[in-house]
Amino acid sequence: MNRAALFDVDGTLADTNHLHVTCWWEAMRQAGHSVAMHDIHRAVGLPGEDLLVHLLGDDRDPGEDERLSAAHDTLYATYFDRLPGLDRAAELLRELDRRGWRVVLVTSAGEAELTALRGAIGADDAITATASSDDVSAGKPAPDPVRQGLELAGAAAGDAVFVGDTVWDMKAATRAGVSCVGLLCGGIPRRDLEEAGARAVYRHPADLLAALDDSPFADGSREAGR
Repeated sequence: MNRAALFDVDGTLADTNHLHVTCWWEAMRQAGHSVAMHDIHRAVGLPGEDLLVHLLGDDRDPGEDERLSAAHDTLYATYFDRLPGLDRAAELLRELDRRGWRVVLVTSAGEAELTALRGAIGADDAITATASSDDVSAGKPAPDPVRQGLELAGAAAGDAVFVGDTVWDMKAATRAGVSCVGLLCGGIPRRDLEEAGARAVYRHPADLLAALDDSPFADGSREAGR
């Protein structure tokens, strides 16, 4: 049976969460909505429509969703040529690939955004496939994107580890029966990640890479962490 290393991208492999916060804040400001950046930060990781429901509520005008999402996407696209990959993210993916893990990206990013993100990470040679929320009926925190990643890797839930930086990542992986690792580089506190299901928490990809032999990626060490 194949082993799957499933990775969120924004905030996990690329240092982009605060860019998303700024772009969502500006998109909503232009539409007359006053939303605190702190609240937007906690919502990053949800698919666009779910993020708007989470921030603006069910009583918002849903006819405005497409315009808000388009404004966010246009603003965010201005950063595509300089998105920053996180330190040693590429080395982490390559090391897992070298050890026989099938690396699959599990993301809500669209095609153009994902192309820019993969360029920022610079490890296409280690990536087996990509699972997008566009491919499933429900995005994170539903388990559907994680299950799609498992299918693409040809792996069972018990032979996979998911790495992400938000509570939505942890909830999605847990609901799919996959052991999950949280990273603090997305700005979400350790306690929140652990309460959402993280079995181990590390600071950033470089920290996880350095501790790989004692992490949930080590055989028989799914409970390991810091």
